Amino acid sequence: QVQLVESGGGLVQAGGSLRLSCAASGRFLGNYAMGWFRQAPGKEREFVAAIRWSAGTATVADSVKGRFTISRDNAKNTGYLQMNSLKPEDTAVYYCATNPKPIGAMSRNFYDYWGQGTQVTVSS
Repeated sequence: QVQLVESGGGLVQAGGSLRLSCAASGRFLGNYAMGWFRQAPGKEREFVAAIRWSAGTATVADSVKGRFTISRDNAKNTGYLQMNSLKPEDTAVYYCATNPKPIGAMSRNFYDYWGQGTQVTVSS
């Protein structure tokens, strides 16, 4: 059984920063990708960023490029999403997930296990 546990969400003012963590257990992530998605009220869940675990190569959505950085710690089996220069429109529940395929980093359909989500609220 794979478990993904997110942490690090909270309330922050516009322009501030947060770092989300996603701790994975029950699966060696070597050939997988870890992705971050977000879902605001009344909106579809959208791709934010993904990282290929073994190579460390990252893909980041245009909407957060230059502000968000994805990384991982192999020893801790934990992924991170560093969010800087936060805007009110970044407010959402953020989810991490794992993708066992070598393709589809930006598509939620390729992800099989999901965390419970962590709320990020950015006030103006």
